[in-house]
Amino acid sequence: MTRQGAWSFADDRGRLVVADRRPSRVLAYVQAGATLWDHGIRPEGMFGSGHDGAEPDRAKTGTLPLDSVDYRGAGDDLDVDTLLRGRPDLVVAVSYGHGQIYGLDADTAKHLEERVPVVVIDVGQARTLDRVAERFAELARSLGGASGPDAAEELRAARERLGAAARDPAGPRVVALSPAGPEQAYVARPQMWPELRVLAELGVGLVSPPAGAGVNWATVDWAEAAALEPAIVLTDIRSNAVPLDEITAPAWEAAGRGARTVPWNPEPLCSPQAHARFLELVAEAVEEASGD
Repeated sequence: MTRQGAWSFADDRGRLVVADRRPSRVLAYVQAGATLWDHGIRPEGMFGSGHDGAEPDRAKTGTLPLDSVDYRGAGDDLDVDTLLRGRPDLVVAVSYGHGQIYGLDADTAKHLEERVPVVVIDVGQARTLDRVAERFAELARSLGGASGPDAAEELRAARERLGAAARDPAGPRVVALSPAGPEQAYVARPQMWPELRVLAELGVGLVSPPAGAGVNWATVDWAEAAALEPAIVLTDIRSNAVPLDEITAPAWEAAGRGARTVPWNPEPLCSPQAHARFLELVAEAVEEASGD
């Protein structure tokens, strides 16, 4: 707070974002909006990225009440007037480093910031998931929100369950991927994803793809994906990914039949309860695979 009745928040670009009063009408990138909702902040609107379409991607919206949160659209459909149609008094966006707002054209972002305060939270690979979650919690508290009283306990219990399930170094091999189409898959490089690094820290046997092009993903054919011999597949469930059960490549079919699948959103909600739900799903799959 800078003076009586005023509001301020230092965002991850190093900018102090200020307003005459605490904002109450928040427009957010869908990942940020769903995370804030878990902290008790209901956005008045949300927007997507170039990966999204005319409707919100249910993989990213968590428990947001979609009947009462206006979705502005995504990609080329977004302009400043569209973004501001709900009269927001704050925009919460995310960045994957260097302060660039994700999902908005640079000119659109510039003109938006000329008209309304914008907070940017860095969700990039240089950050730990705990730090990203902490920053969202700090922002939510400044806006009058808070996590439910059981959220921290749920996360602690989920971490303990997964750690116990994954304690065997010879446990199941886990591959995280995004199906690109009938010929190719994008296999995640685990060290580049904050949420996957948490799994590795808890002992999950994440398998890295071969070294080569691609910072976050390795592009492989389905025979190469099968050669990683996954017992568990964390599969991208965003709307821009092909559903894994639609992949009929012969090289993958045997591997796919033998592996358990866990839904994975590479743009995770960064709240304790959302993270706990994901860890519980992974723990269940590890427990079942370890019992085979």
